[in-house]
Amino acid sequence: MSTTTVRGVRGAGAREWGGLAVLALPTVLLGLDVTVLYLALPSLAEDLRPSGTEELWIMDAYGFMIAGFLITMGTLGDRIGRRKLLVIGAVAFGAVSVLAAYSTSAETLIAARAALGIAGATLMPSTLALISNMFTVQRQRSLAIGVWATSFALGMALGPVVGGVLLDHFWWGSAFLLAVPVAIVLLVAAPVLIPEYRAPHSGRFDLLSVVLSLIAILPVIYAVKRFAKDGLDAPTLAAAVIGLLFAVLFVRRQGGLASPLLDVRLFTDRTFSAALSVLLVGLVGVGGSMLLITQQLQFVEGLPPVEAGLWMGPPALLMFLAAIGSPLLARRVPPGIVVAATLALSTVGYVLLTRVDTSGGIALMVIGFGLVYLGLGAIAALGTDLVVGAAPPEKAGSASALSETVQELGLALGVAILGSLATAVYRDRVAAAPADTPTAVADTAVDSLAGAAASAHRLPAGWLDHAKEAATSGMNLAMLVAAVCTAVLALLSAVVLRHVGVIGTAEPDLAERASAAPAKPKV
Repeated sequence: MSTTTVRGVRGAGAREWGGLAVLALPTVLLGLDVTVLYLALPSLAEDLRPSGTEELWIMDAYGFMIAGFLITMGTLGDRIGRRKLLVIGAVAFGAVSVLAAYSTSAETLIAARAALGIAGATLMPSTLALISNMFTVQRQRSLAIGVWATSFALGMALGPVVGGVLLDHFWWGSAFLLAVPVAIVLLVAAPVLIPEYRAPHSGRFDLLSVVLSLIAILPVIYAVKRFAKDGLDAPTLAAAVIGLLFAVLFVRRQGGLASPLLDVRLFTDRTFSAALSVLLVGLVGVGGSMLLITQQLQFVEGLPPVEAGLWMGPPALLMFLAAIGSPLLARRVPPGIVVAATLALSTVGYVLLTRVDTSGGIALMVIGFGLVYLGLGAIAALGTDLVVGAAPPEKAGSASALSETVQELGLALGVAILGSLATAVYRDRVAAAPADTPTAVADTAVDSLAGAAASAHRLPAGWLDHAKEAATSGMNLAMLVAAVCTAVLALLSAVVLRHVGVIGTAEPDLAERASAAPAKPKV
């Protein structure tokens, strides 16, 4: 692709587009990691015997740790070099993936997933911030971010298929080993095709801000998890209060630093704030539905991993098309309208998922989930572009980190909230196993459908069918909640993003964007 120039900005050439292909690799890897683990859950549960709570931690410890460390890593990349941090993160991700693959207990796997989250936090803002450096023409940047979002969709599409094949021939841990060859390719290609970037005059790295940010988010995460399991009790309330208190302290400290970990003045841009809000709320429903649909395909429909993965392909293809097509459509239609329309279609998808039952609902699930993913592709591509485009170049790392933080937090909250809601309905409907069932088996079966499926051979005839109906009812209710929230979000998107014009109506160069950045405050 030839180099172009728009209003004094040098357009991307062959090296930049080649570099984008390299940056897509870790993004594909992160998408693979999400869907591979969902399909690995049945064999994982049979091998490690995690409790229902441990299952949720295995699923979302990764996302929560990414959300906790993204801001820190995004700013660290601005200081030490975004490409350098990308390479460091790739090495760490590959090494920890090996640890996860050979975990021998649920606790070890949870710890490995948490470490993968920290490593993933180095990859995600680095890739997106480097794209903002490499593609300075707005239309090219929007398309590049669409490709970046599409790469995640591609990873999610390939994850079930590739993971299903691996699970059909090897043990569940083999799914994690996919990270190793990706890390090796990235190590070789990144120095050749990706330019290094460090923010000028970035100042010192404030360790106290790092500590404050972690103490702000981790207690809130604990509160969400505990509330989902035990309701609103004293420890839950205390954790939430501690997290909110330290969040206030964190924000106050950032406002008084010349080189803050997070420049809170970014939030004064209404496009920036509105796009972040859409990303956060939109991803909550997606996170919960991903977990519940994959469980429904395997535990209720009884599909083997390979077949379940193939059924997950069409929805991921719709997300792929939306992620690459929405930036092109937004050149003619305002982004707020595109986002609102696709979220309206997602609402229809959630409504369809509330009608799924245990008597052969695979086609309905695929159609409904496909519409959900259609909205995800659009908000991932356009929302991310709006966030990154609203920030000056030297703040691209922080803006990218915030974009990824709200997306990961949204996914993790969806797993925690909607997953816990479905589990609560399941436990209420199941009530108790038959009296003659061994205690250990009864506890496992009542705790989760995965436990009931793993213990099916020791349960009375017909009891597993009862458990499947209870789990389906839980999924239906969770999808109804997601439908209501997404419908409201579609309306709000049309309102809060109505001021954003079509992409490419203005092409400010980097100097103009930098000069528009607010002056740094004195200490």
